[in-house]
Amino acid sequence: MKNTIDYRSFKLERLKNPEFAKLYLETVLKESKNDAGQEVFLRALGVVVEAQGGAPEIAQRSEMPKQSLYHILSENGNPRLETLNRVLKSLGLRISIETVK
Repeated sequence: MKNTIDYRSFKLERLKNPEFAKLYLETVLKESKNDAGQEVFLRALGVVVEAQGGAPEIAQRSEMPKQSLYHILSENGNPRLETLNRVLKSLGLRISIETVK
């Protein structure tokens, strides 16, 4: 029997590391240059949230109701900048701006 791990488990384990989570979210942002970019980013953020303790844990760390976190990470999510900053901060991350090349 092979000692293997499925990709999702591997990704979740890697995303526990804030530096890897940062690179993952940066890559998602850079690669989603169409209208679906926000939705794709929020889905990726949801994966990071899951990896770093799940919605209940991150909601508690970011001092927001768990249902609010579920909503902003949903397909219809449209978080305010303040809310996004709170979630990112609870993950050890923050938003950064750079010039377009």
